[in-house]
Amino acid sequence: MVDLLIYLAASLAGMAFILAMIRFVIGPGVSDRIVAFDVVTIVAITVIIITALEEDRVVYLDVALVYALLSFLGVIVVARYLERGF
Repeated sequence: MVDLLIYLAASLAGMAFILAMIRFVIGPGVSDRIVAFDVVTIVAITVIIITALEEDRVVYLDVALVYALLSFLGVIVVARYLERGF
């Protein structure tokens, strides 16, 4: 039953990735593309966590945490740049 839920979560993450990439490609504005890129990184973090659960490896959770922190900082930097420049 747990494997079924993990596969369901992975397929939903895949669908979210596809929808976010569509928004990233055809997004009318820069802010739409930034939000879509942030969603893509969140989905990638989700996939890393699902992989950690599936393969029973704790080190992947550390990788996901570092990736989340870098993603957050990257979005903040880009938002600050678009707001008023460096």
